[in-house]
Amino acid sequence: MKRLLLAVLVLLIVGVAYFAVVLNWNFSAGERAGWVQKLSKKGWLCKTWEGEMAMVTMPGAVPEKFPFTVWDDAVAEDINKKMGKRVTLHYEEKVGLPTTCFGETRHFVTRVTLVDDIPLMPGVTIQQGGGPGTPVAPPPPAVPAPAPAPQK
Repeated sequence: MKRLLLAVLVLLIVGVAYFAVVLNWNFSAGERAGWVQKLSKKGWLCKTWEGEMAMVTMPGAVPEKFPFTVWDDAVAEDINKKMGKRVTLHYEEKVGLPTTCFGETRHFVTRVTLVDDIPLMPGVTIQQGGGPGTPVAPPPPAVPAPAPAPQK
C-alpha cells in the first residue's frame, strides 16, 4: 500500500513539475502584424479565446492565416476593440501542452498593439487615423532649377 501511495505521489509531483515547466517556458516569442478576422470563445469545458489573423505581405497577394489563442479576457477585449484595424499581436509559442484544454493552437497572444501606418509599397503608406484611403507618399525629390541661358 505504501509503495502504491509513493508511486502515485511521485507521478503527481512529476506531472506538476512538467506543467510548471511547459506553462512557463516558451519555445519562441515574437510578433505578427495583420488584420484580426475572427475571435471567439470556444471549448466544451475549458473555454479559451480562439482567433485568426490575416497577414498580407503585398497588396493583391493571398493572405496567410495566423491562428492564435488568448488566455486573458482583457487581451481578448482589447483585440475585439481593435478588430478591423491593422494590429501587431505579441505572442508566445508553447510546445508540449497535452490537450486542447489550454487552447487549440501553440501561439498564445499576450498583447495587441495598433499599427499606425499600413505599407502599400516601398515609400507609400496609409495612415490609419487619417481617414479611409488617404495615401501618404514621400515628397518628390527636389529637381534643380535649370540654369539661365547664356546672354549673347
